Amino acid sequence: MNYLAHLHLGGPGREQLLGSLYGDFVKGPLQGLYDPRIEAAIALHRRIDMYTDRHPLVDIALSRFSTVRRRYAGIVLDVFFDHCLARDWTLYGEGPLLDFTARVYQVLNTEPQLPGRLAHIAPHMAADDWLGSYREFEVLGQVLRGISRRLSRPEELAGAMEELIRLYEPLSEDFRLFYPQLQDFAQNQVTPQD
Repeated sequence: MNYLAHLHLGGPGREQLLGSLYGDFVKGPLQGLYDPRIEAAIALHRRIDMYTDRHPLVDIALSRFSTVRRRYAGIVLDVFFDHCLARDWTLYGEGPLLDFTARVYQVLNTEPQLPGRLAHIAPHMAADDWLGSYREFEVLGQVLRGISRRLSRPEELAGAMEELIRLYEPLSEDFRLFYPQLQDFAQNQVTPQD
């Protein structure tokens, strides 16, 4: 799962939202560097990733990609699943997507110490509405180009958009089958905020 899904699944509290994002930027053991509620959300992020990586429906979705893209198919699928979530937000989220993303950006904007690379990208995330922009399929091309700049073999993402166009309907169906199961898993893991 990518940013939007982790934020959606991790719980609505301020620390839950922060930890849901920190999970992509904080590596290694959690040793009291952050508020315990943030660390709980980071741990949930990691459990969501493990659940997703081991799920048979995700295996089916990944097997749809060509062998040329198989190494980075998980990244492409994460981004595409965020598109599906944003596109179909009314089926999965509470309230309008715009309200949810505004809350996330407000939390990020008022947090003085964001970790690592998140401190650099958070202002851009809010200014360009990264989370809400996932609704538009064309935006995925920009997202994948940005990701490819950080990869050791960026050429393997070339052509990913064409593949997503070809696989749009079957991958959308994979998401429709998988995401409610992931929601159930996450809801059973979330600890209430004080």
